[in-house]
Amino acid sequence: MNSINKTFPQLSQVKAHILGLPRIGAHRELKWALEDYWSKKITQTQLINEAKTLKRKNWLAQINAGLDFITVGDFAWYDHVLNMTSYLGVVPKRFNHKQGAPVGLDTYFSIARGNFVKGAGAPASDMTKWFDTNYHYIVPEFSADQKFNVNGASLIQDIKNAQQLLGSEDKKNKVKPVLIGPLTYLWLGKLEDKNVLETNDIDDQGKLSLLPNLLNAYGNLLHEISQHGIEWVQIDEPILSLDLPISWRLAFERAYNQIIKVPLKILLASYFGPLNENLALACNLPVAGIHLDCVAGKNDLKSVLDKLPNYKVLSLGLVNGRNIWRNDLSKSLIVLKPFYDALGDRLWVASSCSLLHSPVDLNSELNLDTELKSGLSFSIQKISEVSVLAAALNGQDVSFEIHEADSAILKRSQSVTVHNDAVKLKVDGITEELFNRYSPYFQRSLAQKSALNLPLYPTTTVGPFPQTNDIRSASRQYKKGKLSKILYETTVEFSIQQAITEQEKIGLDVLVHGEAERNDMVEYFGEKLNGYAFTEFGWVQSYGSSCVKPPIISGDVSRKTPMTINWIQYAQSLTTKPVKGILTGPITMMCWSFAREDISLKQQAYQIGLALREEVADLENAGISVIQMDEPALREGLPLKRADWAVYLKWAVDAFKLSVAVVQDTTQIHTHMCCSKFNDIITSIADLDVDVISIETSRSNMELLNAFEKFNYANEIGPGVYDINSPIMPNQQWMQSLIEKAAERIPADRLWVNPDCGLKTRTWPETRESLTLMVKAAAVLRAEAEEVSF
Repeated sequence: MNSINKTFPQLSQVKAHILGLPRIGAHRELKWALEDYWSKKITQTQLINEAKTLKRKNWLAQINAGLDFITVGDFAWYDHVLNMTSYLGVVPKRFNHKQGAPVGLDTYFSIARGNFVKGAGAPASDMTKWFDTNYHYIVPEFSADQKFNVNGASLIQDIKNAQQLLGSEDKKNKVKPVLIGPLTYLWLGKLEDKNVLETNDIDDQGKLSLLPNLLNAYGNLLHEISQHGIEWVQIDEPILSLDLPISWRLAFERAYNQIIKVPLKILLASYFGPLNENLALACNLPVAGIHLDCVAGKNDLKSVLDKLPNYKVLSLGLVNGRNIWRNDLSKSLIVLKPFYDALGDRLWVASSCSLLHSPVDLNSELNLDTELKSGLSFSIQKISEVSVLAAALNGQDVSFEIHEADSAILKRSQSVTVHNDAVKLKVDGITEELFNRYSPYFQRSLAQKSALNLPLYPTTTVGPFPQTNDIRSASRQYKKGKLSKILYETTVEFSIQQAITEQEKIGLDVLVHGEAERNDMVEYFGEKLNGYAFTEFGWVQSYGSSCVKPPIISGDVSRKTPMTINWIQYAQSLTTKPVKGILTGPITMMCWSFAREDISLKQQAYQIGLALREEVADLENAGISVIQMDEPALREGLPLKRADWAVYLKWAVDAFKLSVAVVQDTTQIHTHMCCSKFNDIITSIADLDVDVISIETSRSNMELLNAFEKFNYANEIGPGVYDINSPIMPNQQWMQSLIEKAAERIPADRLWVNPDCGLKTRTWPETRESLTLMVKAAAVLRAEAEEVSF
């Protein structure tokens, strides 16, 4: 280790920082507080106090790790894009918010979740994926005459609180606020009455016409920040990782030439991919420094020193903010060495992106396999990795930390449990024939209509039904060994009976078993596959109070035993109507897990696809005639650069087809996708060759169907007719109107009627009422169609 200290003598002070931290808390404290507030169990003051505690813990974690800057402004009640919406007063008109007034918490939550305003339902704003992650954001809605009214009081208060925590007056400038940049904020939003999918076309000047007023607002907010002893502000512009139209590239120069008038140093941060042709643009903007994601965008490292002006700071994110594997500190130092030599104290070391996408603290995990745990790193540990890298560059003795990391990684790479020769042989043996159904859709549809005998506008749900306290309690007790297998299975059977009985009373056409036995749509299947490992507290925020606990792909994946057969067979035995067998697709299983880094994503997807194929075959052999393979992450996994799309989409679509193409023509294959933009991958969605796709469309008022209409999608579609994430109870007329809108785009004989997503988080009374109204809406339209036909 002495050689490393000699290699990096203490000549310059390299700074360490991160781009952001999770805000949910190590034990999901924010989730519970939010849900208690929404259900009126706690006051707003109690909610705010919980947030103060979480922020303080995050700031202390950065202080204690020895970071040079404390990131502030990364906390959000729901998501950080909605934070920016709140700071700028961009409240849709339907919420009757007074122009210029501060956006209070209840208005903030109404934008995200919908609300009743003066007796009428005000639906929530659209929600979609944050770039290529499983995190979601609320889409800003702009009017043509949009006014921006700055109110950053909450951010200013956080800055003051963090400065107070630092103590001495001379440390005030160690607080680094973070904001989403103006161009990214505009790009992510949509103009009033325009399809969100169509607002970033090359010739679109609608949103860019709002830029001058938006820049004035940003300038006011930054000026206010500058009054509090702040030196650096981090402004996130991740759209620099996209293929930007020339109008948007030019807008960057215009925007930052105006912003730079504020007396603050700006660190322009981009992440999630390489900047490529936008690298020179970023380097030449009038900012004091830029941040690069060296994990997803490592290609930028080859040329950034040639493009970076000799006065600017370069922040390099070598600690992966999106995965949980320990950083190879020795290799990272080798990467950093030439940059240290060239830049000295103009080099900063950082996380690749916000650590929002990683679990909070590995120290909470007391039951993980020791060998596996030694190779992992969660957010708190990643802070230390960043700090150690900077310390090593600054000549400090960090030999123990680096040696420990090297040993853990070496031990992990030599593990004999990771690889399975039988799985490798199966993947190597995949042929083109395994990807294809026996007959084309138009032939299959005839066979399925005859076999299933479904009415026009068939009704169904996407999958899970409410998980009652009895089910949750039984699951917890069973996992802890405090409830026998017989009693647990009896509880699940009772829940399935209830789900089937309720659906038959309501009058649904294709039923589901309710998924009472499932904890999560990825974790449940991962537990039944070889090659997966699980944490107890590895929670990651998806949006608002919704959190997921991604499993870890720690080895080659294969099926242990049948995963769903017994429960689906039992449900089917209770009814003469078809019951869907529901599985999670290979791309979602991979994207919503922490994937391996020693083999390709394609190999991992094919391994999972083969395991699921065995399950699909068993379901069909068990008499299940409708099988749903959910694949909401297909669009999420799409690379940010268009040049990389074709390769990804080929193997991603093939992995899905591999999992389902084993069935006969009479077996109907469904898939479900949510929070996705379909227009740019509609050809690949058609290539999935499913019989029925259900999609989330109610928030966008059926806008998402435009892509299917323009493409002339030939298969069947179930556009969601109500938003399951909103507290608003849908009315029958509203759902009828949405179905009618859908029928304007898709022929009625290919339309299904279903909610946007699963109903796991809803209560039985609201589920019963909303589904009853949905079935009645479908019945009205069915009767009208039959009258016309007659």
